[in-house]
Amino acid sequence: MPALTRIFRIAAALVILASAVLAVSVNVEAANPLEKLLMPGPVAAPHAKTEDNCDACHTPFSKDTQDGLCLACHKPVKADIDAKRGFHGLSPLRKGVSCNQCHDDHKGRDFDMVQLNKPLFDHRTTDFKLSGAHENVPCASCHAEKKRFAEAPLTCSGCHQKDEPHKGNLGTACESCHRETRWRDTIVFDHSRTQFALNGAHKTVACASCHLGEVYKGVGKDCNSCHAIQDVHQTRFGPNCSSCHTETAWKPAKFDHDTQSKFPLKGAHVTAACSSCHGETVLVNIDTSCFSCHAKQDVHKAQLGQQCGTCHTASAWKADVVFDHGLTRFPLSGMHAVVACEGCHASPAFQDAELSCASCHAKEDSHQGRFTARCESCHSANGWTRVSFDHGKQTRFALTGKHAKTACYACHTQKNVQDASLPETCFSCHAKEDVHRGAFGRNCAQCHDTSDFSTAFIRRK
Repeated sequence: MPALTRIFRIAAALVILASAVLAVSVNVEAANPLEKLLMPGPVAAPHAKTEDNCDACHTPFSKDTQDGLCLACHKPVKADIDAKRGFHGLSPLRKGVSCNQCHDDHKGRDFDMVQLNKPLFDHRTTDFKLSGAHENVPCASCHAEKKRFAEAPLTCSGCHQKDEPHKGNLGTACESCHRETRWRDTIVFDHSRTQFALNGAHKTVACASCHLGEVYKGVGKDCNSCHAIQDVHQTRFGPNCSSCHTETAWKPAKFDHDTQSKFPLKGAHVTAACSSCHGETVLVNIDTSCFSCHAKQDVHKAQLGQQCGTCHTASAWKADVVFDHGLTRFPLSGMHAVVACEGCHASPAFQDAELSCASCHAKEDSHQGRFTARCESCHSANGWTRVSFDHGKQTRFALTGKHAKTACYACHTQKNVQDASLPETCFSCHAKEDVHRGAFGRNCAQCHDTSDFSTAFIRRK
C-alpha cells in the first residue's frame, strides 16, 4: 500500500510539471507553475490581485530587480524618494535597505505588510514634525482610516477646518495667529499692518466686536461704523465721534463747553454729567436759564421767581446761598443776622413766614401772653434775654414808690391778651384792700400814696 501511494504521488508531480510547461507555452503572462508551486505562502491582502502574476513583483530567479518592480507599482513612494520628502525620502533607515526587508509578504491575507510601530515611530522623519499639542494627539486624529499615512494633510486647515470660525475669510495660514501649544493660544495680530492701527481701548477689544460675522474686508474705519449703536445723540453731532470721545475710553467724553457753546461751565457745572442738563439724547439748543434745569430743586415753588442766580451760585446748589434780607419787609439785625434760614422759615416757600416775633418765639414767651405778642416792646434783636422797658415813658402809668418794686404779674394777671394796658385807678388793683368799703369813694390817692398803702393822710385844702 505505501508503494502504491508513492507511485501516485510521483505521477501527480509529473502531471503538474507537464501542466506548468504547457501553461508557459500557452500564456506567458500567467504565473510560472514551478514558481507558484514553490511560493512560500499566500500574499497579503493588498497584493491579492497580483498573486497569480508573480512577475508583477518578481523577476524569475532574480532578486536584484525586485525594488524596481515595487517602485514601478508604488509610484507615490518613488516620487517621495526622488524628491527627498516624506518618510521614504527622509528616513535614514531606508538607505541600503530593500523594500522586502521592511515590507515582507507571503505570510497570509491578514498579514500587516507595513509593520508600523506607531508608539515608536519617529515623526521627525516625515514632512510634519510633531511639536506642542501635536505631540499628544492620537494618530487617528490626523491620519484618516483606510487612507495612506502619507496622505494626511500638512496644512492647519486640512485638520482644523471644523475649528475654523473665520469661514475662510482669513485664508488658510492658521499658524500666523494660532500656536501649536493649543488652538486657543493665539498670536496677537499686528493690526498696524492694516489701514486701522489699534490704539487705546481698541487694543483689548475682541475681534468680533468690529468684525461681525467674520467679515474682515470692507469694514468701515470711521467711529460711527462701529459705535452708531452707542450714539445717544442720534447723529445730531455727526459721525465724527472723536471730537468728544477718545480711543482711551468711550466714556467719559470731552467737550470744551466754554468755547464750543454759549454756556461756559463754572463751579459744579464743570463736573456735572452731560445728561444732567441735556437728558439722554443730548439736545443741542436747550434753555440756559437756571430754572430750566433746577425746577425740580426749587423748594420755593416759584414763589421767589425763576432767577435762581439771585441767591444760588454755580459752586453748589445748597452751598454759598446769598440773599439780601434788607430788601424784604423784615431786615435782619442783631442775632437774626446769624440765624439759619430754616430757623424762621419753617416752609421752604419762605414768603409764608410771619413777621411777628411771637410767630417764632411763642415757645420762649414765659409771660404766657400777658403783654400781648409784641415782644419787641421789651426784647431786642441783640439777645432774647436782654430786656428793656421804661414803664414811665412807654405807658401812661409811671411806677413810683412800692409800684416800682412790685412784680409785673401782680398787676398783669390775665394771659394771652390783645391789649396789655390796664385801668389806671388805684381801686382797680386795691379794691380788696379798701377797709372803708367804698365810704370815701374810689380815689384812694386822696389819702394814700405809693410809698405805703397802709399809711394814710388827710389832705387839707
